[in-house]
Amino acid sequence: METRPLGTTGHESSILAFGAIALDHLSQPDADEMVHEVLDRGVNHVDVAPTYGDAETKLAPVLGDRRDDVFLACKTQERTYNGAWGELHRSLDRLGVDRLDLYQFHAVTRYGELETIVGEGDDPGALAAFEDAKQAGLIDHVGLTSHGDPSLVRTAMKRIDALETAMFPTNYTLAAKDGPEHDYEAVLDLADEMGLGALGIKAFARAPWPEDTEPEERPYETWYEPYDEPGDLETCLRFALSRGLTSITNAGDPRLVPAILDAAEAFEPMDEAEQTALIERASDADTPVPRP
Repeated sequence: METRPLGTTGHESSILAFGAIALDHLSQPDADEMVHEVLDRGVNHVDVAPTYGDAETKLAPVLGDRRDDVFLACKTQERTYNGAWGELHRSLDRLGVDRLDLYQFHAVTRYGELETIVGEGDDPGALAAFEDAKQAGLIDHVGLTSHGDPSLVRTAMKRIDALETAMFPTNYTLAAKDGPEHDYEAVLDLADEMGLGALGIKAFARAPWPEDTEPEERPYETWYEPYDEPGDLETCLRFALSRGLTSITNAGDPRLVPAILDAAEAFEPMDEAEQTALIERASDADTPVPRP
């Protein structure tokens, strides 16, 4: 599988990062089988979070055998020093590891959260905890994730000095939308300007789930309606990876992972004419991002 430099981290990330939220929906034996498969097929970047149900504990057994094969990224939605410091240690325990390659401020969507993270007055925020964890050898690199307002994402990228990666939505339905609330292209441009690793999420999002469907009625365990045909998944992947991203994550339902792996192994860049045609085709479609 193709790899690309992840900003200034020194790591070459596979173009598909394994979104380990998929493990939450599997038994432990099936989770082990899936992790081995994605690693055997060339994925070397794994993304997990404590908000992903049992994903951390289900990832741990394979990490115990194959830690050196994995660039391990985790996240926290804690914004204070003590909250982030405590959650980091709980994640390390659940994952069965002594360090993370990348630790990310997860789902930053409000300016108040950002102010708490960077610290207000004499109150240290989560950023100070990240810096101390880096000094202690518990984390190697610092990142940010968001599916919120692109202007907030850009502000956060500028405010968090230690930042080395940014994770944000990219798909062709989103690219078809006008207005600053959809302008993740500007986020990608800033990531390139700052030399950050750019990680794409929601690449396989088709639309929001219809408002009249209950979660138990939805055919997939995702918060958006995903594309699910192999040809469509391949198109989504090719579009997102042809926009300048380092890597993208799979859709969160484990049933979609095999076809997405196939698409990643077969990746060929999409030319500008095909990208433009896709964007035009999606001009009337709805998008599930940004999301507060």
